Amino acid sequence: MRTWGPLTAVCLGTFMLLLDVTIGIVALPDMARTLHASLSDLQWVIDGYALALAALLLGVGAAADILGRRRVHVAGVALFAVASLLCGLASGPGMLVAARGLQGVGAAAMFATTLPLLGSVYQGRQRSAALGVWGAVSGSAAAVGPVLGGLLTEGPGWRWIFFVNLPVSVASVWLTLKVVPESRGPRGMRIDWAGTAAFAGFAGATTYGVVRAGSDGWTSAVTTGSFALAALSLLAFVLVERRVAHPLLDLSLLRKPAFVGVMVGALAFNGAAFGVIPYLSIWMQTVLDMSPVRGGLTLLPMTGASVVVAILAGKLLHGVPARLTIGGGLLLIGSGVFCQAVLDAGTGWTALVPGLVLVGIGTGLVSPAIAGAALAAVPPERAGMAGGAVNTVRQLGYALGVAVFGTVLTSRMQDTLSHDAAHTLAGGGAGALRGTLSEHALRAAFASGIDAASVAAGVTGMIAGALVVMLVRTPRPAVSEAVPSAETVTASRR
Repeated sequence: MRTWGPLTAVCLGTFMLLLDVTIGIVALPDMARTLHASLSDLQWVIDGYALALAALLLGVGAAADILGRRRVHVAGVALFAVASLLCGLASGPGMLVAARGLQGVGAAAMFATTLPLLGSVYQGRQRSAALGVWGAVSGSAAAVGPVLGGLLTEGPGWRWIFFVNLPVSVASVWLTLKVVPESRGPRGMRIDWAGTAAFAGFAGATTYGVVRAGSDGWTSAVTTGSFALAALSLLAFVLVERRVAHPLLDLSLLRKPAFVGVMVGALAFNGAAFGVIPYLSIWMQTVLDMSPVRGGLTLLPMTGASVVVAILAGKLLHGVPARLTIGGGLLLIGSGVFCQAVLDAGTGWTALVPGLVLVGIGTGLVSPAIAGAALAAVPPERAGMAGGAVNTVRQLGYALGVAVFGTVLTSRMQDTLSHDAAHTLAGGGAGALRGTLSEHALRAAFASGIDAASVAAGVTGMIAGALVVMLVRTPRPAVSEAVPSAETVTASRR
């Protein structure tokens, strides 16, 4: 317990917070029926969590260095548990979305402190072994999410997707307080609250604008106003980061082509690989009448390939330049999503298998390498900042991917359906439309929407892959060098 207790405590929290990124995907149709949620509501159920996590990750990490990493981690787990309870008790979509955002705040506190806590406890070979276990747990959470979500949804109900977090949270808090020592950064540090608020405004306004564009149009007052607010927030963020003593992001890093390439790859990675999946789940359950469990199992070709390739890549591709593993992986992801754009009114889910396997292979190449590539592209004293930036833009990319590809999907569906019918169908309301539209029309419309969204995601992955190959010239370091120590993490915020 003394040796591996801290790793177990940290991995419990990590598994739980990353599991909640994907576990709710297969439950979306049931949520829509129970809460009378619209497509926009379902998008925010996903994006509210990812956005809060992305927007606060860097700021909370800096706060943890001052207040104490263990203290912030435990507070994050407790907040995550309270928010999970509120999610499970939600009586309407508004309450669920708000609780998901609160969950994201807790998850940010947990995620921002995981690596610093491990770095403060383990050294040398123990640290490498601990980080290997942590990486495996992180990868397995995404793989297990859809299957576990399907089992819980079809069994006790979708609310237990959130209730199951409660006993895990209690165990995580108890174990963390018992075996994880407290650690802090150097004195004299300050939290960049202004930068945190400006970045949160940029991320939230951008995503809100894209979601509203799907329902109100790109030229509507709400949409254009949201994008204007996003632009102002981004400008404020740049101005703050140039003047503040302890910035969230040292803007001079953006002068390094390798770092920019990695950030582009990280932003596109989660969006291209996973941004269409929520709509595939809705299509399979509400149009093809598949059960939640079967809907979750259909994603196993992707998650299985991802896990296998990630394990093999770590052993066989050591020393291969990151631009090849990450760039090549993104090109495979783009190709795989392109291969999913083969649906029509008569095709079933099996047509997706080749594309899902390709996406899984690409994910297995990108995921283990991208953090190390970011750290290798910056000076050692900025390693912690680079690692936090990668995690931030990955979550932001997922949130934007869900929003953008959902807008593309409904826009294509409106070629054959009315505006209201398209949004009802995409939001899981196929049953309500079957009395007025033929089964063939519903299947054809949804298939064409998924095809269009898949093409958009494929283009995103291919362009990002090409940019990574061109810009990232720093070879990937060894695992022991790729993850910052606690000292490096805190030094990056001085």
